[in-house]
Amino acid sequence: MTPEPSQLNRRALLRGAAATGLAATGLAATGLFLSGAPAFARGGRPVLTHGVQLGDPRPDGAVVWTRADRPSRMFVEVSRHADFRGAWRIPGPVLTPETDGTGEVWLRGLPPGQQAYYRVIAEDLDGRVESEALTGTFRTAPRDRRDVRFLWSGDVVGQGWGINPDVGGMTIYNAMAARNPDFFLHSGDTVYSDGPLKESVTLPDGRMWRNVVTEEKSKVAETLAEYRGQFAYNLLDENVRRFAAQVPQLVQWDDHEVTNNWYPGEILDLAQYTEKRVDVLAERAFQAFHEWQPVRRQDAVDGRVYRKVSHGPLLDVFVLDMRSYRDSNSAGTTPERILGDRQARWLVDELARSRATWKVIASDMPIGIVVPDGDKIEAVANGLPGAPNGREAELAWVLQEISRRSVRNTVWLTADVHYTAAIHYAPERAAFAGFDPFWEFVSGPLHAGAFGPNKLDPTFGPEQVFVNAPTRQGASPLEGFQHFGEVNIDGRTGQLTVDLRDQSGRSLWAKTLDPQR
Repeated sequence: MTPEPSQLNRRALLRGAAATGLAATGLAATGLFLSGAPAFARGGRPVLTHGVQLGDPRPDGAVVWTRADRPSRMFVEVSRHADFRGAWRIPGPVLTPETDGTGEVWLRGLPPGQQAYYRVIAEDLDGRVESEALTGTFRTAPRDRRDVRFLWSGDVVGQGWGINPDVGGMTIYNAMAARNPDFFLHSGDTVYSDGPLKESVTLPDGRMWRNVVTEEKSKVAETLAEYRGQFAYNLLDENVRRFAAQVPQLVQWDDHEVTNNWYPGEILDLAQYTEKRVDVLAERAFQAFHEWQPVRRQDAVDGRVYRKVSHGPLLDVFVLDMRSYRDSNSAGTTPERILGDRQARWLVDELARSRATWKVIASDMPIGIVVPDGDKIEAVANGLPGAPNGREAELAWVLQEISRRSVRNTVWLTADVHYTAAIHYAPERAAFAGFDPFWEFVSGPLHAGAFGPNKLDPTFGPEQVFVNAPTRQGASPLEGFQHFGEVNIDGRTGQLTVDLRDQSGRSLWAKTLDPQR
């Protein structure tokens, strides 16, 4: 049983707050075509249209997000009791069309490692009428050594597989909620802005897959409104909304938030796009990402995505951005960047400073798995034998530096490739020997086409210990092969256990790692 908080710091909560139609119903029909983000209303009672979300948990609180359908002010009430006895009301931002009606409150001053209960309302600007309240609960991060459990995965609504009411929507979120995690690490491809949906798709075995389709999901996203609609779409699913209301998320992005395999400066040669400049598309997508995800830009190193989030003395999470600072995709035969000089130095320095037992590196792309972009390279591995080259050279420097600076107990987590795997890297098997052995665990997709497995690059000596992937590329969620990963850290021994789970929550493979002192 989770103990009750002994005290909530009202003054700190208020100081933190100052700094900063579908929620109650399911989807009962098939082949629906509707609007992901309804037009703004004027006057009357506000409606919170897309539920509430939690993000970036800290020992004293978390981010609370919502969206209203008309100009109004957001409020959050917080209590240490499920019946909201003694709740404190915290004012939040005014929700306006300038932010697509979205806003967030940063809760601060809560006791660490305890359960908190919250409810969100929107009040009209005259202060006369309030929306229906939406409620949720979460655990703050601990400051002492206690058990930690978190999940990770990525890739949502890809390859044409959207919300299918015939099967209850994206039910993998229910399986994840049942694991009762402290938080969820979303490893990127949170939406597929380049993946339009059709109302129905016939599967190879003759079954029919039916999608809920919105106006914004009927074409590739190009305008700011269309990018906003990508994030709005996923929150139409009641399973996603339930999960988001009770599990804080650490969210990163990859390519499909903008368009497939993008890099800065790219000019598209695709007929479906009228705006060919990727930098213009990325700017719009980035604005929508921060409006619709429970992420505090203030916590990112440069106001974008990469950041460090601590979760007590046992765990630090280092959230990377392998998309915004990369050089153009190429054959990978000359040294190139995927992190960029500043982010690479930040990662090494912060890993060296970390006093946490385990340092989890949340990578939006895999290290040793070859991910092609036509005849070019999309991820790190270039698929060539021999010494590190291309983007491998930058990763080789990171691995060498954290070894030189005696950083222990690093684990890399990723998604991206749409299957699940456990890969061990060791210098005795590698063309490059200047690093310490480590594990990379892969999970996904959450709700998208299943692929793989891809080839491994020999540069860092990978050994694929486990893999679960379909025999047919692009397999639908009805065919299985949807995955999420789970990490448990034992508060007494410090041991870290990874389970790779299927869409029902069943463990397919597990590994326990002992911490090095």
